[in-house]
Amino acid sequence: MSETTENKEQLSEEILEQENTNIDETAELATNTNESVESKEQLEQEKELSVEEQYKQKIAELEVKLAEEENRFLRLRADFDNMRRRTQLDREAQEKYRAQSILTELLPVIDNIERALQLEVTSEDAVSLYKGIDMVYRSLIDAINKEGLEVIPAEGVQFDPNVHQAVMQESDSAKESGIVLRELQKGYKLKDRVIRPSMVSVNE
Repeated sequence: MSETTENKEQLSEEILEQENTNIDETAELATNTNESVESKEQLEQEKELSVEEQYKQKIAELEVKLAEEENRFLRLRADFDNMRRRTQLDREAQEKYRAQSILTELLPVIDNIERALQLEVTSEDAVSLYKGIDMVYRSLIDAINKEGLEVIPAEGVQFDPNVHQAVMQESDSAKESGIVLRELQKGYKLKDRVIRPSMVSVNE
């Protein structure tokens, strides 16, 4: 009976020791598992941080490219606007001065008609011809004036190198220096553009 009791006690101790061992192993396993979970979470966090940095770098690169494209677009738009303005100005100039070529060719004709009208006529035939030429001259002047052709003022005004061409100098003490004394050939401008300067004599 006593031996049986001892065996039971010994068995109980073995079972208790085994349970303690199992508990220790379970605790160690749990500790290892926790450490593994923590290590995995840390790796995932590092991985997420690395991916976030990659995204930030990619975003920064895209922002740089976007800024470059915006600048390129602005330059192209500015070039297009400048070209459109130049085209518009050229078109307006062509319209404004469309008659310049023909009017320039007509100036010698006008000069000759004016010289003819300065002649004195006495006979009836000559007077009739004179009147006919005068009528043609007035019609011609009206037509070119409508196109914007204007005579440049010369005699009695201050010499202006922009519209006058001095071909000689004279002296007149009664007038200021630089005053145009005589007009040797009429000058003309088409609107605001000089197509032939006046040939003048200027006071010293």
